[in-house]
Amino acid sequence: MTMTEQRTNEFGYELLRDHVLPTVLGKHEADILYWVGKDIARKFPMFSMEETTDFFKEAAWGDLQLLKQTKEEATYELKGLDHALKISERNFRLEAGFLAQTHEKLSGYLTECIEEKQSADKSVRFFLKWDRHSIVEK
Repeated sequence: MTMTEQRTNEFGYELLRDHVLPTVLGKHEADILYWVGKDIARKFPMFSMEETTDFFKEAAWGDLQLLKQTKEEATYELKGLDHALKISERNFRLEAGFLAQTHEKLSGYLTECIEEKQSADKSVRFFLKWDRHSIVEK
């Protein structure tokens, strides 16, 4: 793929993600994108959380890295988002929903995810939390 083709693909993705979806979804954008992310995770199941890093790269969502994990929570960081992207304007609920559903499916525990934008270094942190007492079907 040439640089021109890559920029064209990035522009098309950004056009849809940053302009079309907010217009179509309106005030419900965050909620709908979270559930769409969960649905994508069901349609593209991972065999481990480590696989999500490759999925994020292939989906042009950025570079995902696990920062820390305990028995009931994990923190991921998403970088590589500086290509014409204004991080403060994008909603990252799609990615949060994907991570929550992937972890829930793999662990069997009810999992939720919230995101926090890190404007200084153009990254997003995802905080996954699960309840080891709330078991869901794998």
